[in-house]
Amino acid sequence: MKELTKAEDQIMQILWTIKKGFVKDIIDQLPEPKPAYNTVSTIVRILEKKGFVGYKAYGKTHEYFPLIAKENYTRFYLNNMVKGYFNGSFQNLVSFFAKENNLNVGDIDKLMSELQNLKNKKP
Repeated sequence: MKELTKAEDQIMQILWTIKKGFVKDIIDQLPEPKPAYNTVSTIVRILEKKGFVGYKAYGKTHEYFPLIAKENYTRFYLNNMVKGYFNGSFQNLVSFFAKENNLNVGDIDKLMSELQNLKNKKP
């Protein structure tokens, strides 16, 4: 799996939300100023070549749908981010956010509870 560009990610976020749609449906979901039809069509075709998007043909038009679940891409993306920025350590990631004050006490308590549940499940 390859990382998505910003434009590709924006299109995939829309497809994950609407489940399936024509290029016009995707454009309708994009913020102003809306890109040209051909621009969106090109990005969708690139996503198809990368294996992220499939389609059903209706004559000359295509209805596109995601082939990769959002959760699977999110896992891939976050693992790459952790490898690239935190030396492969999720502990370093959590520590970074804690030090940057992006975690409040409630967040930390919830994380601790989830970690305890994971610990209890392991033999």
